Amino acid sequence: MDITSFVLKKASEARAGAREVAKASSEQKNNALIKMAEAIRKKAPGLQKENKKDLLAAKKKGLSKAMIDRLTLTAKRVEEMAEGLMQIASLPDPVGEITKMWKRPNGMMIGKMRVPLGVIGIIYESRPNVTADATALCLKAGNAVILRGGSEAIHSNKAIVKLLRSVAKKEGIHEGVITFIDKTDRQAIMEMLKLEGLIDVVIPRGGEGLIRAVTENSRIPVLKHYKGICHVFVHRDADVQMAEDICFNAKVQRPGTCNAMETMLVDEKIARTFLPAMIQRFKTAKVAMKGCPHTIKIDKSLTEAAEDDFHNEYVDLILNIKIVKDVDAAMNHIAEYSSAHTETIVTNDYATSMRFLKEVDSASVFVNLSTRFSDGFQFGLGAEMGISTDKIHARGPMGLEELNCTKFIGMGNGQVRA
Repeated sequence: MDITSFVLKKASEARAGAREVAKASSEQKNNALIKMAEAIRKKAPGLQKENKKDLLAAKKKGLSKAMIDRLTLTAKRVEEMAEGLMQIASLPDPVGEITKMWKRPNGMMIGKMRVPLGVIGIIYESRPNVTADATALCLKAGNAVILRGGSEAIHSNKAIVKLLRSVAKKEGIHEGVITFIDKTDRQAIMEMLKLEGLIDVVIPRGGEGLIRAVTENSRIPVLKHYKGICHVFVHRDADVQMAEDICFNAKVQRPGTCNAMETMLVDEKIARTFLPAMIQRFKTAKVAMKGCPHTIKIDKSLTEAAEDDFHNEYVDLILNIKIVKDVDAAMNHIAEYSSAHTETIVTNDYATSMRFLKEVDSASVFVNLSTRFSDGFQFGLGAEMGISTDKIHARGPMGLEELNCTKFIGMGNGQVRA
């Protein structure tokens, strides 16, 4: 079967699955998710065995440390996959929820009801945990999913999909609800993107190159974020120890993620007391730092940051540091260089923190929190389909509600229009 026919067949199966799962009861969906979580825990050694095949191939290809980190299924990450499914099962079912209802002068009632989007295409790189997260979220939200993971994770993804589909079948869920494009040919992606009418929305997760390629070639609506250029601003009224811990965590805890800090902004009033110890702590963690001219005066061992550096998503232990005059200068810098993903202010000043929350235009804006918390699992969404920096129709981590849309409903007692 040629690649065009293959992808069309898969999409048609997903469409059939979407019609069936849209009618499934909350109990049926929840039972399936719980059984999937149990199966992942039981089969964890087998999943890790398949993952090792991908890791061996990745190392031979010379993939970056950040890419290999995203690809790795540790015991902890397998458990997090299972826990994510359990959390999603415990959340309220959004399908069929009437979110608003009002009465018109003629007595008819008009409202809005949450309904599934239909078929959701996920195109992603590296992270095999996305396979389970996306499946669970789509299933609970009444959607079918078409999964197209990267070639670097093919063994891991096949094993996870096989496990999840077997559970779905046993629980009476149409297998088309979990559809996997197991062809590593990139043409499969291009064929997916043509299937307007069969696939309702596409969500790419991966590097900027992948996301731009999907956006430029898709006939289907795309939910996306190109980069994760996240900032932490240390305000003059910050608790110094808190600021140091937050900045260190935001950069070092897992630098290969889209919610890691790429630029640390420091209020000039606190710079000389805050930066020396902070820079030394980063040096101990082997963080390569690039500083503005004012930062270089405090520590001459740093490389001077170029203008282009502030546009970079490093996904590595590399950090920009810039000293700014005040909160206005910090927000101006964020407005110019941010990718509208996640920004944090560290401060004990309430009025300043409220200004930051209100005026910074990013998908997630925090006070006294690491940017690493910008994550659907951490938000209590069970998992996330991805993080959108778009404004239509979803923004930020996409959970169950973001995988639904609404339709208008009306109820009357015989009204006719004059």
